[in-house]
Amino acid sequence: MSAAQTDGAQIEAAKERVWLCDSAESRPSSCIPVMEKRSRISAALLVGMVLGHLAAALEVPLDLPQPPTITHQSPKDYIIDPRENVIIHCEAKGKPHPSFSWTRNGTHLDLENSPNISMRSHSGTLVMDITREKDDKYEGVYQCTARNKHGTAVSNNIVVRQSRSPLWSKEKIKPIVVQEGVSLVLPCRPPAGLPPPIIFWMDNNFQRLPQSSRVTQSLNGDLYFANVLREDTRNDYICYARFPYTQTIQQKQPITVKVLNLDAINDTMAAFYNDTDLFSEAPVDDRRPTFLIPSEPSSSHLVLKGQMLELECIAEGLPTPEISWTKLSGELPATRTSFLHYQKTLRIVNVSESDAGDYRCTARNQLGSVRSTIHVTVKAAPYWLSGPPRNLVLAPGETGVLTCRAGGIPKADIKWSMNGVPIENAPPDLSRKVEDDTIIFTDVQTGTSAVYQCNVSNEFGYLLANAFVNVLSVPPRVLIPSNKVYQVIRNHRALLDCTSFGSPVPKITWFKESRFGTLDGDNHAVHNNGTLEIHIAQARNSGKYTCVARNFLGIYENHVYLEVKEPTRILKQPEYRVVQRGRSVVFECKVKHDPTLEPTMTWLKDNDELPDDERLIVDADSLTITDVMESDAGIYTCIMNTSLDRDSASAELTVVERPEPPTDLELTDQKKRSVQLTWTPGDEHNSPIQKFLIQYEDALHHRGHWHNLTEVPGSKTTAHLKLSPYVHYTFRVLALNSEGFSRPSLPSRMYKTDPAAPDENPTGVHGFGTEHDNLVIVWKPLTGLQANGPGLHYRVMWRQKRMDSEWTTVTVANNSQFVVSGTPTFVQYELKVQAVNDFGSAPEPAVAHGYSGEDLPLVAPENVQAHVINSTLVEVHWDHVPRKSIRGHLKGYKVYYWKERSLHKHNPHHVEKQILTFGGNHTRGMLPGLHPFSVYSFNVKVFNGKGEGPASPTQNFETPEGVPGAPSTLLINPNLDSMTLEWGPPQDRNGVITGYTLKYQPVNNSNELGPVEELALPANETSVTLLNLKHNTRYKFYLNAKTLRGEGLAVSQEAVTIVDEAPSDSPFGNISMTMEDDGALISWEYLGPEKNIYLQYAVKSSEGEAQWQKEHVNSSQNFILKGLKEGLSYRVRLVAEGPSDREPHLSEEFLVTVPAVTSRQVDIATQGWFIGLMCAIALLILILLIICFIQRNKGGKYPVKEKEDAHTDPEFQPMKEDDCTFGEYSDNEDHKPLKGSRTPSNGTVKREDSDDSLVDYGEGGDGQFNEDGSFIGQYSGKSTSRDTAEGHESSGPPSPINAMNSLNSFV
Repeated sequence: MSAAQTDGAQIEAAKERVWLCDSAESRPSSCIPVMEKRSRISAALLVGMVLGHLAAALEVPLDLPQPPTITHQSPKDYIIDPRENVIIHCEAKGKPHPSFSWTRNGTHLDLENSPNISMRSHSGTLVMDITREKDDKYEGVYQCTARNKHGTAVSNNIVVRQSRSPLWSKEKIKPIVVQEGVSLVLPCRPPAGLPPPIIFWMDNNFQRLPQSSRVTQSLNGDLYFANVLREDTRNDYICYARFPYTQTIQQKQPITVKVLNLDAINDTMAAFYNDTDLFSEAPVDDRRPTFLIPSEPSSSHLVLKGQMLELECIAEGLPTPEISWTKLSGELPATRTSFLHYQKTLRIVNVSESDAGDYRCTARNQLGSVRSTIHVTVKAAPYWLSGPPRNLVLAPGETGVLTCRAGGIPKADIKWSMNGVPIENAPPDLSRKVEDDTIIFTDVQTGTSAVYQCNVSNEFGYLLANAFVNVLSVPPRVLIPSNKVYQVIRNHRALLDCTSFGSPVPKITWFKESRFGTLDGDNHAVHNNGTLEIHIAQARNSGKYTCVARNFLGIYENHVYLEVKEPTRILKQPEYRVVQRGRSVVFECKVKHDPTLEPTMTWLKDNDELPDDERLIVDADSLTITDVMESDAGIYTCIMNTSLDRDSASAELTVVERPEPPTDLELTDQKKRSVQLTWTPGDEHNSPIQKFLIQYEDALHHRGHWHNLTEVPGSKTTAHLKLSPYVHYTFRVLALNSEGFSRPSLPSRMYKTDPAAPDENPTGVHGFGTEHDNLVIVWKPLTGLQANGPGLHYRVMWRQKRMDSEWTTVTVANNSQFVVSGTPTFVQYELKVQAVNDFGSAPEPAVAHGYSGEDLPLVAPENVQAHVINSTLVEVHWDHVPRKSIRGHLKGYKVYYWKERSLHKHNPHHVEKQILTFGGNHTRGMLPGLHPFSVYSFNVKVFNGKGEGPASPTQNFETPEGVPGAPSTLLINPNLDSMTLEWGPPQDRNGVITGYTLKYQPVNNSNELGPVEELALPANETSVTLLNLKHNTRYKFYLNAKTLRGEGLAVSQEAVTIVDEAPSDSPFGNISMTMEDDGALISWEYLGPEKNIYLQYAVKSSEGEAQWQKEHVNSSQNFILKGLKEGLSYRVRLVAEGPSDREPHLSEEFLVTVPAVTSRQVDIATQGWFIGLMCAIALLILILLIICFIQRNKGGKYPVKEKEDAHTDPEFQPMKEDDCTFGEYSDNEDHKPLKGSRTPSNGTVKREDSDDSLVDYGEGGDGQFNEDGSFIGQYSGKSTSRDTAEGHESSGPPSPINAMNSLNSFV
């Protein structure tokens, strides 16, 4: 294969595999394939081409040579306002800056000979002054050219046309008379304008005419009536045309329409015959739909891709037809389809090829339907498939591709130009090959830069694009400012830019902090444009990042910084609130945000700014609304903004209050005993009405008093009211919601009911006696509302409840009782009370029952017996008393009982009586709580409502023995190893005491109980001595008494045997005190039984009573007494407190003295450490003197040079190491700093310029400080040091200061 053939294969391969990727994404989905693969190419060639295209996606810095690029131009179809100067834009950039020229209608535009046309400086924009010539002179096709030495760019063909808004032609429009029901079309036919005008119909008052499914404006502006009605008659149907560029409105002459029925037409035929058009003479019947638009059953429509498709179907018919749409060849695109003008217009936006096909509209009413099919064809003006060609920046020797891929229906024709000249006429270039829509550049060289134009056209339009090829050799540069700080919210994506430029295209790598590894993969991704993406930013991602751009000409680094911030979050959101009018409400909005970001809180109401109202108070984290009004209701949103993010939350405010009172009360359906009440509810104020309360006023009986009549649900506004006779009604209504009742409505008119006989009788009729020979009959009288009429009185009737007895009747005035005298004692009666007024009697009353008066019972219960159950409980029995002997209502029986005496001789005599009542007809009862071993007496009485009857004969019973009570006393006398116990017998023996039981056990200091010892004692003993007890031991004793029934309660006591060594009354021992840093530590031993132990202390004072203070010590046996004042003495004692009836145990008082604070200013001369230090210093000086003396004797005598001429600084006098004398400074010495000193790196010690140092207090020389802060210096000269086997040795003079510093260094 030849070299030419090889190059051809490479070019073909380049056409196949190039991908253009110009976004921040690096995925293949964002890259556009330029060609299909047909043959293999080398990897190097492919990489070079791809890099070339990537570079083209970037802007070339303007300081580098580059061909022109047009940055702004006027639109292709440029309609100008005839009242303003014409401005045709053409802006371009390039290096050097391009020059501009224009053509008009294909001819060069000579600006020098066109005084009315000028070009703006440093621009190609034309400005045409239309004041001197007719504006239509400037219409034409303009094209701008921008050129510099690297190439030429051209603009689109800009067609400049003048906007036109012609006047409506004058015409006389005759009135239109039409029969009701027929169809009608009112034509508009506006004058042709540029651009076409917007049409609308209005009346004389500039109000839009109402449109509906019956009356519709078509797309061409005509007004269509599917059928006319009488109401369509008017004389001001006016069509308006608005021309948008000139903002002028033209008006057609008004059209008069008269719609008549057939009779009216016959009556007015003569009047309108000569000067009107008559559309119909026969009566109009209902008819099937027919289409007015389109006029044919099938039609066609052409639409361009990307434009808007509008199909129209308007039908006439009676009744009015309804329109529906379908697509026969598929579904309508739901997201792009809409229906306008009451379904008469089908609109599809952004038309695509898939929208082509047949569309059917159907008009339908009750009488039938009609269909029309519209065939839609979709064509397309040229459009870019992958965008216009992109600029190429290539390095010498590189390869690149310009692609002009466009679509169109029909297929578009593609033509290439170079620098505005058809490419076939351009100078030949071996590195360039044109193949249809692609130009391939191979092994480009410097000087071949140019601008290429791609022109794509078909019958529906054209596309023109400029793309330059710029051959450069440029080292890389990063176009992002250095040290730029990026901020991002945690868990969000971070994008760090590294927009670079270079030729060849630089390779981008990223580093963080150090150069240990590039950032790519895992959580990082580097995009083709150099942007570093961190998928999910975390706090650890904060820091310094370095982007490196590299090609063979150089390397460029740029540093940026990333700060990862915490997100803004609303922690407490505002909540839905319901508040009464006049109250206050608070919406909280507590936010957490990154502390380094400045937050801004904004509140909105209904997505708009808050009203300017002082009642709305915005705080840092809340919004307060005071004196809430109804207008405050709405949705409130708090928005927290930072420079990086935001968070928001909303809540609704509902303002409620009591409802407004109902209005418009009306009475209807009026009857004798009922009426219908209706009303209109008032404003419910955002709280639904729950119910209505209807009240009435009786002006006849209770004027001024309102009574509740009934309630109805809040959903009703009508109530059927039941009324009573002989009442003058006035009604009012109250509404209730969650906030309470409204104010009452205004009263209704008065409604009077006629009198009538009572409807009901009194209630609560009953009888009883107050004396043994009377009967009182009582009832609840009727109210004035229940009386039903005037003259209310009562008919009272009674009789004994016997079959043969007669009713006795009396008439009683308006009262509530009647007394019948002379009745037998406690006899049952039947009773009736009937209401009567002037208009009649109430219905027959029901029979009630009652009894005449009671008397005391005549006899006592018989057969009374007592059965002893146990020592404290007895059951009493008796027989029923005959009912006749009771002489009243049986209430029950009462048992009277009392204790006569105890069976034990020591117990006293008791005579107090007790009573137990047993209600009802009982014949037995229990007597609880009796004393054992006692004699009781009792009797039984029956009682009724009047009182008690005679008592039954008194009887006795004895209670058996029980267990005794606890011994009355227990005294303990402790000895060394024994204790004597003395006690008294129980207060309540409850029988014969048969003996005592004593139990005892030791108790240790931890209150743990030891083994129990038990001792039985005879009944006649009241003391006992226990021997052989442990010394100094606490014991717990339990003592109880016994009878034949068992042991009683025990009494317990604790006591301690006496200490061996020293008998003492106090249970405290071994008390000690020591002073601690935080107080006085007091320790003790306690041997007593008490558990409430505390410490008392008081300031020792010679005046007045001591004020004791208390500190509880719990169960411990030591305590630190804190808070004592220095220099004072305190009296201290321990207290053990037992039962309240015993004296507490007190320890002996002891004294605690708190020493005063000693002065910190002590005499240093008396301190031992100072004396030792001085001795060490003296010893060190002596050793140094001995060493100097030995050295002098070894080396002989050395002359001492005079210091006056040797040093310029008279204070600087170094000491020789050899003889410890002051002499010359030697540069041959090995000068090394002392260990820990800070010495300059050149080995010299420079004098500090300190105004306040220890050196100033000596005779000269410099000083240094050790690492531990100690001073290292010399009394009158500089020191040197030498490395020896023993370490660093000081060679300073034997001064006290040096000696102390040396000692400090050892310390």
